[in-house]
Amino acid sequence: MITAQEVKKLRDRTGASMIQCKNALEESQGDIEKAIVVLQKSGSKVADKKCGRSTGEGYIGSYIHSNGKVGVLVEIVCETDFVAKNEEFRELAHDLAMHVAANNPRYIDYKEINPEEINNKKKELAEEVKKDKKPENIAEKIVEGKVKKHFDELCFGTQAFVKNPDVTVEQLLTEKIAKLGENIKISKFTRFEIV
Repeated sequence: MITAQEVKKLRDRTGASMIQCKNALEESQGDIEKAIVVLQKSGSKVADKKCGRSTGEGYIGSYIHSNGKVGVLVEIVCETDFVAKNEEFRELAHDLAMHVAANNPRYIDYKEINPEEINNKKKELAEEVKKDKKPENIAEKIVEGKVKKHFDELCFGTQAFVKNPDVTVEQLLTEKIAKLGENIKISKFTRFEIV
């Protein structure tokens, strides 16, 4: 039997609804860690369903670093005005702006990267790997891994989130989509810095 205290404890840790927490605890037979995994999986399914829905509302989050030399604006969009006015959604926009101030991404995701830039990086890394005289099939995998790592560090969505490095920005958005029940996207961002 799942108690109300267990449901509340899971809700406090995940932010999921009471019924979602109760169902996850029942599915995991009362194991909170397993229940968190159940909620994450169901959150991904919800996010996948909502991904194609149009986003006509949104909010612009801002962040100015304490030294006054770095400032960021981030536009995130959602489906309804109701969510756009939600405090958690606005806090997300602010946190994403803080993330941009700290990590300075160049792109939102891979779709924004010029294919020529990717090819040039592949060629550059292939030359480096050639020096190690690895077999060709292994060298190709090493180059692919290095290229992915390089661009993961430049793309907003694939960077480790500044406030919780255990999740990427994409994973954070997936959690928020599941929690708020709407499609959420990073539309654009601008970072200013005085050097």
